[in-house]
Amino acid sequence: MLFEECQGKQGVTVQEKSCPQCGNPVEIFSTDISAECDNCGFIIYNDALSCIQWCDSARECVGDEMYERLLEVLENQLDLM
Repeated sequence: MLFEECQGKQGVTVQEKSCPQCGNPVEIFSTDISAECDNCGFIIYNDALSCIQWCDSARECVGDEMYERLLEVLENQLDLM
């Protein structure tokens, strides 16, 4: 459960991306780590700035498991750059 004062809760957005595998439009919310293409099942990762990069309470806020998952996705994205 997110803290009530979490900055990220205030501006949840949705972004539409094209699936790189089939071109199908895929909606991904700013609070999602990833989204699956309804057409082909390809997993698209959210490349939005994560609160774990700047919030001192991120681990406590999202929990250890989610924090580790977000950190892994972030590290994978940085490796691709």
